[in-house]
Amino acid sequence: MTSETDPRSVRSREAILNAARELLLESGPTAVTHVQVADRAGVGRATVYRHWPQAEPLLLEAMATVPMPFLDQPTTPTREWLRRELTAIARQLELDDVRAVSTTLANTALWDENMDARRAQFATILTDRLATALDDAQTRGELTLALASRNAAALTIGPLYYRSTIEHAPTDATLIDAAIAALGDWSADR
Repeated sequence: MTSETDPRSVRSREAILNAARELLLESGPTAVTHVQVADRAGVGRATVYRHWPQAEPLLLEAMATVPMPFLDQPTTPTREWLRRELTAIARQLELDDVRAVSTTLANTALWDENMDARRAQFATILTDRLATALDDAQTRGELTLALASRNAAALTIGPLYYRSTIEHAPTDATLIDAAIAALGDWSADR
């Protein structure tokens, strides 16, 4: 019997993933450590290490089943909502664990089909949510887009990711405002 079919192994794996999800939702990505997950799941640390020798893949798997909190439920004025959302993303990318997961996902997706599917899922969610919010803002007259709304996630989130992962520096309000301004002409009265 392999570890994928052994009922005890399957139960342990499910308990570990459930614990990782709970910790992620309660306390954020920095809480998903082998020690805390083992304590929450009621298993030994060795069991967690056997299934996930490194914390990043465990965090990635837990994140794949947790709703994406960013760019969800847009409010008006859209520019202010987008500033808040991009600031939240930038603050998350300042956390070492989040930066590690982001780069691990991007790197592993190059050769692992499952990781590439997760990468594509995250990208699609962010792209769709932002495109819909910006299309709605344009319809309301808040914004005249300078590019196709489906390119907005790359234009706004891309600089935050670059600043975090390549420069290892925090993203300031000036960069966020510049990314928002690059989307098009915003109405002054909205």
